[in-house]
Amino acid sequence: MGDVGLFLSGATLFLNSLMLFGKANEKSVGVFNLFVGAFQVIAPFYLIAVSDQHHWTIFNLACIFLFGFTYLYVGVTTLKGLEGNGLGWYSLWVSIIAIVYAVVSVIHFHDIINALIWIMWAYLWFLFFLSMSLNKKIDTYIGKVAFVQSWVTLTIPALLSLTGVWKTDFVSRVWFYVLILSIVYFCICTIRLKVSLKNSREKNMDVQVNS
Repeated sequence: MGDVGLFLSGATLFLNSLMLFGKANEKSVGVFNLFVGAFQVIAPFYLIAVSDQHHWTIFNLACIFLFGFTYLYVGVTTLKGLEGNGLGWYSLWVSIIAIVYAVVSVIHFHDIINALIWIMWAYLWFLFFLSMSLNKKIDTYIGKVAFVQSWVTLTIPALLSLTGVWKTDFVSRVWFYVLILSIVYFCICTIRLKVSLKNSREKNMDVQVNS
C-alpha cells in the first residue's frame, strides 16, 4: 500500500505542477488532492494498527501523513479560496521533518537514494513556504521542480517498486545519477530565476528613474 501511495502522490504532484503552470484548473486539481490526501491519511492509520508496532516500522509509516495532510491542506485551500499562509508555514515544518528523514536514511538505513529523495522533497516543501508564506513570486519555478519530482521521486520509483526491481543494484546505480542530474537541473533553473529577477528589478529601477 505504501507503493500505491507513492504512485498516487506522483499523480497529485504532476497535476499540482500543471496547476502552477496555469495548465490545469485549480478547483479540479484541488478535488484530486482531497481524494489522494484522504487515502494517505487513512492508509497509514490502518498500516500502523496492523503492524508489529516496532518504532522503526511506525517511523517509516508516519511519513505518509506528511503527504496526506499536505494534499488535504492544498485541496481545502484551493477549493475554499483560502489564503495560503498557513499551508506555507506547515510546508516549512514538513521540510524540516523531511531533512530528519534524509539524515536517518543515511545514518540508520545506509540508503543514499532514499536520502537524496527526501532532500529533494524537503526542498520542494521549502519552496512552497517561500511562495505561500513569504509571497515570493516563484510559482513557475516551483512548477518545474514539482513536475520533475513527480516523476523521478514518486511515479517511476513506485512503478519500479511495484514490479520488484527498485532495490536491484543496477536500478539503484542508474537512479542515483538520475537524481543527481535532477538536482543539477534545479540548480540551473535557480540561476536562471535569479538572473531573471535581477533583470526585472533593474528594468523597474530604470522605469522609475526615467519617470
